[in-house]
Parts: sequence; structure tokens; C-alpha cells
Amino acid sequence: MIISLIGFAVLLVLLMARVPIAFAMSTVGAIGFALLRDWNATWSMVGNVAFDTGLSYSLSVVPLFILMGNFLTASGVSHGLYAAANRLLANAKGGLAMATIVACGGFSAVCGSSLATAATMSKVAMPSMRRYGYSDGLATGSIAAGGTLGILIPPSVVMIIYGLITESDISKLFIAGVIPGLIGVVFYILAIAVVVRLKPELAPESKNVEPFERKEQIGVIAVLALFLLIMVGIYGGFFTPTEAAGVGAGASFLIALFMGGFQGRKMFEACVESARATAMIFTIIIGAEIFSNFVNFAGLPDGLASWIADLDVNAYVVILGIIVIYLVLGCVLESLSMILLTVPVFYPVVTQLDFGAGLLMDPEAVLIWFAVIVVVVTEISLISPPVGLNVFVIRTVLPDVPLKTIFRGILPFWFADIFRLALLVAMPALSLWLISAM
Repeated sequence: MIISLIGFAVLLVLLMARVPIAFAMSTVGAIGFALLRDWNATWSMVGNVAFDTGLSYSLSVVPLFILMGNFLTASGVSHGLYAAANRLLANAKGGLAMATIVACGGFSAVCGSSLATAATMSKVAMPSMRRYGYSDGLATGSIAAGGTLGILIPPSVVMIIYGLITESDISKLFIAGVIPGLIGVVFYILAIAVVVRLKPELAPESKNVEPFERKEQIGVIAVLALFLLIMVGIYGGFFTPTEAAGVGAGASFLIALFMGGFQGRKMFEACVESARATAMIFTIIIGAEIFSNFVNFAGLPDGLASWIADLDVNAYVVILGIIVIYLVLGCVLESLSMILLTVPVFYPVVTQLDFGAGLLMDPEAVLIWFAVIVVVVTEISLISPPVGLNVFVIRTVLPDVPLKTIFRGILPFWFADIFRLALLVAMPALSLWLISAM
């Protein structure tokens, strides 16, 4: 364990020195493995990891879902989702901000990327909210918070990565994220309602309905149909999650084609962006695998499990400690890197905890529940300073809005997330009931 902890310390130093996370994990993992074994074994391990990751059929689901999200972004369906949500919430004070949350939830359900959702909705929602007199803090806060839903509401790339690491059923992970994702939407809307009641100057009395053209209506129907196609296809046994990603990418291409989203260079840009994101994710996965092999060979997961067993503390105290670690790491690491770095260490520990009678008696149920907890904590990290990737995405799209304004606007949603996290920890049924019902 001491060698593993030294490796983690060196890794954090490299990250503070602004070394890219993928290369930092690869370097520390390879050197640590070589010190424990020898360099011949290390080069063999590194080559096998790179080869197996690059040719993994299971991982092919990642670029396909990314491509699907980029095609939908190019199609412009986000405008229709926003207009539809605005019509639904037009009579509520702060209705445009609430509509942004709903539209983010709908767009992320078929996009699967928090960063893409935040970037897209910044362009769609911000002009309308400014036009009707919303404060920049509330507007950007609702966009940043709504964007985090992309890694929980299925299909989720982060859930896929978690499933591949822990060898969990990806279809069950998808369905486990539905109720917590909807709770997130409701809590965000309640946060807006409370904020505009306490500070009425942040939002006007809203009866402003965005135009909802026929083409946008068709786009909304197409997106809902695509979501149902993927979910029914997976849970109806018609195709696997990997095949569902291929079907989704093909269907989203047709939607974008119909909506005129491929005018000019948009199709080329969507494909290039998908390739760039895929290359980034695969590079991080390779680095994480190398580092994981090092800490596993050093015996960190087993040593950590033995140490916790010797402490003889309540299982929920251990979960609380893990959550605190995630919240701290989330301040300096981006979401995917954090999950790839920590899940291989924590999930063997969690499956050995004794939660007593109830839904968490089954190790598979524990892994699925833990996945939801990890993803919700990761959502919080996406809007937590000083990193807060969603915040920096919005800052890039809206350079005239100061960072402190965005972070100030995020506070109500951050507290709503903390409350939701506590609820999900205390009530595992919120994550597991839908699976057992199906």
C-alpha cells in the first residue's frame, strides 16, 4: 500500500505541474510496475494494454455514442427542445431558466456528454434569457448545472466506462440512472423557484413563449423517438448496448440530414470532433489501465479492503469517506479521469462491505448503486471550483461573463446536488427499484 500511495502522490505532483492526465498515469504506472517487476514485463504490459484497448469491441460503443451526440448537435434539435420546454414552463417565474434545465435533460438523454450539452445550450438558451432580462448568474448557472445531467441520464458514456471497468451490466446501469436523473431535473427546477422567490430581481415575471416552428416540433419528436428506440431496443433484447450505439449514430445522421444540419462543413466538423474526443478518451483509458495494473499488482485494493475490515466501521461511513475523496479530487481532476483513476481501487472495497439486509445484499446491486453515487459526485465536480469543466466550457462560449458570476450562479444547484446525493445514499431503492421492477 505504501508503494501505491507514493505512486498516487507522484501522480498528483505531475498533475499540478500540468502534465496531461493520460501521460501522467502512464508514466507513473509504468515506472511503478517496473520497480515491482522488471522493465521487460512492463513493456509487455504497456503494449498489451494499448493493443487490447484500441481493438476492444466493448469500447466501440464510446465513439458511436459520441458521434450520435455530435450529429444531433449539428442538427440543431436543441432549439426545438428548448422551445418545447419553454412552452411547458412559460407561466412560472424563472420559466426560461427552468426550461433550460428540462431542455438540457432532454438533449443530454440522447447526447451523453455533459460538456457538449453545456456548450450547445449556452448558444441556444443564453440569448433568450438575456433578451428577457435574466441575470447572467442565474442563466449561466442553470446551463452549467443542466449540462451535468448528460453523464447520468442514459445513454451515458461515463456509465459505459464504469460498466467496462467493473464488468457490470451496462443496460442495468443505464436504467439505474433514470430516476436519479429525473430527481436531478426536479431539484434544479425547485432550486430556481426558491432563488427567484428570494431574489425576484434575478428573473422577470415570465410569460415569454419562444417560437416553436413546425421543423423544430418534428425535431423534438425525432429525438424522443430516438431515445425510445435505444431504450426499447436494449431492454427489449433487440440489440446490445454496442449495437444500440450504432443504431443511434445511424438514426441521428438521418435526423441531422432531414433537419439540414449538414450544410457547409458541419458534417465534417462533427466527424472530426468525434474522432478527437474518442482519441482523448482512449488515451486516458490506456493511461488509467497502466496505472491500475500498477496499483493492483502492488496490492492496494486488497490492502485497502483489509484495512477497512480491521477498522470495523459501518459500511455507510466508508461510503461517506469515499464521497469526500471524490469531492476533493473533483476540484482538481476532470470527471472521466477521476472515474478511471479511482473506480478500479474503490469498487473491490465497496463490494466487500456489509450493508445488512435489504437491496444492497447482492454485490451486483451494490456495484450499480455505487455507480449512481459516483456519477452524481462526478456531476458535482463538473460545477465545483477551481476546475468545474462545465463552467470553463460556458466561459469559452460566453467570454463576456466573468467566472465568479458563473460560480455564484451555480451555488443553488450545487446545494441541490448535495441534497440529492444524500438522498440517493440514504435510499438505494431510488437507484435500484426500476431495475427490479423490470
